[in-house]
Amino acid sequence: MRKLLDEKLARFEVLEKEMVAPEVLADADRMTAVAREYGSLAKLCGKYRRFLHLNGEIKEAEEMIGGSDPEMKELAEAELPNLKSEREELWNELLDMTIGGADSNRTSCIVEIRAGTGGDEAALFARDLFEMYKHFCEDRRWKIEVMSMNATEMGGFKEIVFGVEGEGCFRELQFESGGHRVQRVPETEAKGRIHTSAATVAVMAEPEDVEVDLKPEDYRVDRFCSSGPGGQHVNKTSSAIRLTHFETGIVVSCQDEKSQHKNLAKALRVLKSRIYERKRLDEQKKRSEERLSKIGSGDRSERIRTYNFPENRVTDHRIGLTLYKLDSILAGNLSPVIDALLDYERQELRSSFGSIED
Repeated sequence: MRKLLDEKLARFEVLEKEMVAPEVLADADRMTAVAREYGSLAKLCGKYRRFLHLNGEIKEAEEMIGGSDPEMKELAEAELPNLKSEREELWNELLDMTIGGADSNRTSCIVEIRAGTGGDEAALFARDLFEMYKHFCEDRRWKIEVMSMNATEMGGFKEIVFGVEGEGCFRELQFESGGHRVQRVPETEAKGRIHTSAATVAVMAEPEDVEVDLKPEDYRVDRFCSSGPGGQHVNKTSSAIRLTHFETGIVVSCQDEKSQHKNLAKALRVLKSRIYERKRLDEQKKRSEERLSKIGSGDRSERIRTYNFPENRVTDHRIGLTLYKLDSILAGNLSPVIDALLDYERQELRSSFGSIED
């Protein structure tokens, strides 16, 4: 954790200098990118600077207590408990702010939901998951923007991709990545039999432009006519965009906007997030000897949660959490689940990062 915080602070100090650099001030696009990254780090780095300062003050106080000046010793003994108390409080806040590692303080992320096994019922479940996250984000007053969707005739989603923007969004949503399973009686089931369907969720931190240097020659752009509902415009205008990244083979499509430029901008955001996520997972594999969170692997093939309608039950298999309030959770009241996951990760961090003085 200290290494991570030191890296964040070092980057923040670089950004502080760039914020007043003439060449940055003269470039509006670069200034916007620098200011955005600076703002995302400001709260964390401000607390960490105060934490380091407190460490220095505590060290000085302890030296005074061991010194020969009785008056200074008395002052230091009176002040030391307050200093340690403030440091402990800051340490807890820093632990909370670093849950999820280097991307914990991201203020925007991309969420992908894909229907899995189960046909139309899986697509309807994917829609239910989207509505659940949508209501949760609205309660948090986070901004939501649908990037692309592939709807079915029954109103479900084969796939839906949306962006979320707001303080704490990635930190709280990151552990939703993985396989979600539903057990319920489909509306089309005449005999009342319970069916099991699945959907996968991927939550990806949205990187800054400087973190993923994507040039036009790095990908191919295909333009084609949109499909699905939309009237005459959809049938006649080649507004849909498909991007293929040469190095990774990642393909992104976007056709929801009537404007080709808007579709291209959205597709680029998703492509950058997928490239960044690929790099993040590669780095995670390289550091396999280090601690990897039980709940934060992001493996889409891993079944993380079951939604059982007959029992009104939700079970998160990673931490053994079972709640009999499925209706409330699907309505967007995800806090009991997310808070439990964050608390589990917080305790894991405490046990793995050692002493506050380390």
